[in-house]
Amino acid sequence: MKNNQKRIRVSLLIGLCFLVQSHLIYAAPIVIEGVVPNEASKQAILAKMQAVYGESQVLDKIQVRAVAAPNGWDDSVTRMITAELKKISQGQLRVKGTQVDLKGKVNAAHQIQATTANFQALVQQPYRLNTQLSESQYEQKMLDAALKNRIVEFESGSAILTDVGQKILDEMAVALKQVGTQKVKIVGHTDSSGDAHKNIVLSQSRAGAVKNYLIDKGIAITHLSTEGQGSNQPVADNTTPQGRKKNRRIEFEVL
Repeated sequence: MKNNQKRIRVSLLIGLCFLVQSHLIYAAPIVIEGVVPNEASKQAILAKMQAVYGESQVLDKIQVRAVAAPNGWDDSVTRMITAELKKISQGQLRVKGTQVDLKGKVNAAHQIQATTANFQALVQQPYRLNTQLSESQYEQKMLDAALKNRIVEFESGSAILTDVGQKILDEMAVALKQVGTQKVKIVGHTDSSGDAHKNIVLSQSRAGAVKNYLIDKGIAITHLSTEGQGSNQPVADNTTPQGRKKNRRIEFEVL
């Protein structure tokens, strides 16, 4: 499951594209990465992101290199970094040349037209906007609400659930029963400590342990699948203890 706060990943590929991706995931800082032509461009983008999301929620991975950018690129990109982005989950904003593509999920059908219109007003000539927005799944929202931004905890370096982890899964089992026959993927993640391959194996083992626990609680085995991502999809800074704790997580994704 992914939950109702979003991770935003922003990739800045100057000369190629500007990319924003949002996912319903454990609450996490906004990761900004990619390449910009100069320090002024970097600071302009960071300042706008921090104004929208809060300074503590922005993780800077922008690189400054000698690359070519379209005329007015800074203004065009920063104009699109608004609170409107917070309304889109499981989405992507891509600017490639003068083409702007926006896709993702919004909470209700009536928000599709309004969100499209709001972004259309932000995109000025010669840029062109194409949108692919749809309504978020009700079942996913239900699971998001059940997880409540909490971490399913395991004993250190193992796939053994702690008492706290089991208590959270007891609540998740109730929510999963309400989802009915909808299939759900359980995704395990780790921090970046240690060997990358071992982290993949550990994340797979933890996802499997969650699946087995939920089966014991009455969830049909045919409704559950698992995946281990290791440390490939961090939602926080792995250089801090707090960040590593957030990255060691379980997600539930309605398929």
